[in-house]
Amino acid sequence: FAAAPEVNPYNTFMKAKGWAVMLVLVGLGLGATVLRDQVPLGGARSPAPTSTSASGPAAEAGARLQNEQNTIEIVQKYEPGLVFISTEERVASQDPFGWMTDQGQGEVQRGLGSGFFVNSAGDILTNYHVVAGADGGAADRIQIRLLGGTETLDAQVIGLAPQYDLALLRAPDLKPADIRPIPLGDSDRLAVGQKAVAMGAPFGLEFSVSEGIVSATSRQIPIGFSAGGEGITQRAIQTDAAINPGNSGGPLLGSDGRVIGINTQIYSPSGQAGAAQSAGVGFAIPINTARNLLPRLQAAGGQMVYAPRVGIEPGILVRGRGGVLALGLGMLDPQGKRAAGLPDTGLLIGGVAPGGAAARAGLRGGGPPQDLPGGGQIQLGGDVIVQAAGQPVDALEDLQAVLLDKKVGDRVTLKVVRGGQTRDVTLTLDESAFQ
Repeated sequence: FAAAPEVNPYNTFMKAKGWAVMLVLVGLGLGATVLRDQVPLGGARSPAPTSTSASGPAAEAGARLQNEQNTIEIVQKYEPGLVFISTEERVASQDPFGWMTDQGQGEVQRGLGSGFFVNSAGDILTNYHVVAGADGGAADRIQIRLLGGTETLDAQVIGLAPQYDLALLRAPDLKPADIRPIPLGDSDRLAVGQKAVAMGAPFGLEFSVSEGIVSATSRQIPIGFSAGGEGITQRAIQTDAAINPGNSGGPLLGSDGRVIGINTQIYSPSGQAGAAQSAGVGFAIPINTARNLLPRLQAAGGQMVYAPRVGIEPGILVRGRGGVLALGLGMLDPQGKRAAGLPDTGLLIGGVAPGGAAARAGLRGGGPPQDLPGGGQIQLGGDVIVQAAGQPVDALEDLQAVLLDKKVGDRVTLKVVRGGQTRDVTLTLDESAFQ
């Protein structure tokens, strides 16, 4: 099955630090964005037979059958909660000679992806990049189809969260009987080696299932989209369950049938979006991240939902192809940093918003902007954040990555350098950080 030409600008390559190849968003290889109770385990968790009369091969065959039965029961019970998503986006036709007379016409880009029901109200969780349009908002038309159905229904965007690569949809014309939510698990309790079942529409093959294990529970990779287009590094689940273009937005389930993650990316040795395919290394957004974000998505009214804001303005700004970008100290000349008394890495604070979490914690901004050689500005004299919640910080995206899964009332400990001295500062996130 050959993939159609790649056309969606959100199907970008994202390069993780220290990796020799690119992380390629899945779900876009076919076009624009081309998706209560416990499951009976069928003996999957029963202890192995201890009888000495069973031969080795016979016991091994029995173990395989137990696992197969578990997978069959998961699929039969929860695959009806999977949603096949199709999108249409009208883009302006290229007219280098200015001969077009009807500027209202344009090319229609189509794409496919996956999603799943998360509650009885019919809310559908998927990836932002599955439904994103060329202008950064939603595609012009989003439709869904259910397992075993032939009818496509229009879906509305309830909330978009680019930084998290998450989106929430709802189809108003759905019948209540057709809504089959898949229960959410607890991704904080994952263990390497446990079973993982991926559902979705790889290469447009609707309602497909693959199986593997959880290979890592806290792999740090760039997932979401920042304002400048850079990937925001965050924690992800790694699995060897086959994930391919079209699986984006689909659920990753554990052996109890509960969702442990949302399939989002693959590791592609090809380095080409159109040729991207599984290499046995796929990534999923932990379901606890989505669970914490869900109330904000439901209340978004079709608008954007952003990571918590603590009231900090970066102290180093440069103009790039994507507009004005914030830089960390790691990007500056070492000799210049030493002359200015700055650490090798860290996020230099240029300004602190009054009344924000940073201001309440006593963080300080810098002085008047000064021009940088080659363009850009720097504000010296402010605090430098070098760690957040124990994670190194060298850019605004690093701080955002730590804040992504936080909620109202959470506290975040920062390690801050001021005047050559290092101190700990605690930020408390109140309601204002989430508005």
